[in-house]
Amino acid sequence: MSAIDVSVIGTSAVRAGAVNASAVRTSPVGASALRATGAVVAGALGAIGVLHAAWMRTQWPLSSPAEFADAVVGVGVDRLPTPAMCAEVAVALGAASYLVGARAGVLPAAGPRRLRAVGTGAVAGVLLARGVGGLLLFGPEGSGRRITRTERFARLDRRYYSPLCLALGAGAAVVAAGGE
Repeated sequence: MSAIDVSVIGTSAVRAGAVNASAVRTSPVGASALRATGAVVAGALGAIGVLHAAWMRTQWPLSSPAEFADAVVGVGVDRLPTPAMCAEVAVALGAASYLVGARAGVLPAAGPRRLRAVGTGAVAGVLLARGVGGLLLFGPEGSGRRITRTERFARLDRRYYSPLCLALGAGAAVVAAGGE
């Protein structure tokens, strides 16, 4: 690298003549906070991925397909996602978990560093878009929202699903900006 990355290199390193981002590491506190953020986000994404994989065969933790459709998807039972769709989401969440964890340095890194950086940025973007979109677009019948869902789903989305996406997206963005 020929340019100095001021976000990674401290002013004392710049004064000392460091011209390579790999020549200087972030402070131990900053690095450990980044690793902790990455571990939490990657762990949450991995757990949510496992949950989506379980949903290929069961409606756990709810007791019936109708209750699951109402609370988790916000549609009627006839419009529930197929097992293949659940598998696709589970794989995507697993990949997102790996990208964030590898970028944060809590999982072994494979492939080009740039790909992990761009991938983690994409994960952040998707999660932030889902969080904002959920708050702005999803609503119960008659709410005037663009995408109608059941009352229960709309309430759970406003209270839990969208805020979780925003928090995970913000964490992934922090990791994307400062990870390895």
